[in-house]
Amino acid sequence: MKGNIVVGQSGGPTAVINSSVAGVYTAAKKLGVEKVYGMVHGIQGFLKGELCDLGEYLYDDTKIELLKRTPSAFLGSCRYKMPKIEGNEAIYEKAFEVMDKYDIEALFYCGGNDSMDTIKMLSDYAAAHGKRQRFMGVPKTIDNDLPITDHCPGYGSAAKYIATSMKEIIRDNESFGIEKPTILIVEIMGRHAGWLTAAAALSKGDDCIGPDAIYLPEITFDMDAFMEHVKHLAATKHSVVIAVSEGIKLADGTFVCEIGHASDFVDAFGHKQLSGCAALLAHKVAEATGLKTRAVEFSTLQRSATHIASLTDINEAFQVGHDAVLAANEGKTGMMITLDRNGDEPYQCGTSAYDVHHIANVERPIPAEWITEDGRNLNEGYLKYARPLITGELMPLFVNGVPHHLVRRK
Repeated sequence: MKGNIVVGQSGGPTAVINSSVAGVYTAAKKLGVEKVYGMVHGIQGFLKGELCDLGEYLYDDTKIELLKRTPSAFLGSCRYKMPKIEGNEAIYEKAFEVMDKYDIEALFYCGGNDSMDTIKMLSDYAAAHGKRQRFMGVPKTIDNDLPITDHCPGYGSAAKYIATSMKEIIRDNESFGIEKPTILIVEIMGRHAGWLTAAAALSKGDDCIGPDAIYLPEITFDMDAFMEHVKHLAATKHSVVIAVSEGIKLADGTFVCEIGHASDFVDAFGHKQLSGCAALLAHKVAEATGLKTRAVEFSTLQRSATHIASLTDINEAFQVGHDAVLAANEGKTGMMITLDRNGDEPYQCGTSAYDVHHIANVERPIPAEWITEDGRNLNEGYLKYARPLITGELMPLFVNGVPHHLVRRK
């Protein structure tokens, strides 16, 4: 590539999204790209001309390694929906004005479904108007719901955190319950897809029984059946731990977290804020049984825990960023880098570039064949799929007893 490049981050951060930026930067420098710019707060900041020179931060290998160990979005994120092209040409022209000003030849965007839609529309506009720039999507989402790719960078680390925390919570809850069990309900992110909640199943092993039930959004939630199952568990066990997705719904489409109270907040893409499911269910269980209940909501801890990130995930996040640059250098545009599993024993995974038009705005649920017949757990098919994704660790660099991070100057 003769010109400069720019990379941005969008949507909810992950524990490894910065590794993708490191991959983009490393590949670009190997190709001799003079300037690698970063969007400050994604496409929203980019349209305002807010960029930073990544070379001021990543000037040696030590800084790149520190970036890999830094949670959240180093460049800043956004939830900005690019409008439809027709009638909004001025917004798209502004994006190309910024690219021309900084001699940007290729744009790389790290994100999920909505971010891939941004890549799709920018590449479509460029093709229709004879623009020279290229656009590549770099997959990122803890929800693991992008189609085509075997899995998404960010998921492995979030799954590792969930499995680890579930083991610790189960161990803690088993400490009590001599006379009556404590009912512990853990709420896990994921919205409409149950991939994150499924990761609770990874806690099971020879030293842990795993959760007593896992409720996924792919299965319609029946409140009466749930209460009967909890009562059965309480009558037969001295500890009950249940994992529920934030996105579980009743038969009429109502989110369980909306029962009794609902947040009116929706983001730019029309997504409702989902929270409070575990608290509501714990309250209902307490009312119905008189037992002690606890509600735990992992919330943003699931996506920010770099201290327990998966090394496999870190390496693959770096690789998709790296390979996106190589693809753009070959002249490809309007594509996303996918992770392609080539084997399980041993685990092997490569990459390829795929047309983003078949990826943007498409959600992939958990395959029905991986859910147990009773709809309350995952079988060996899921475990075989997910276990390789959580392997390995990359120790933080500690300063004064806590992990040290790379921070962008404001």
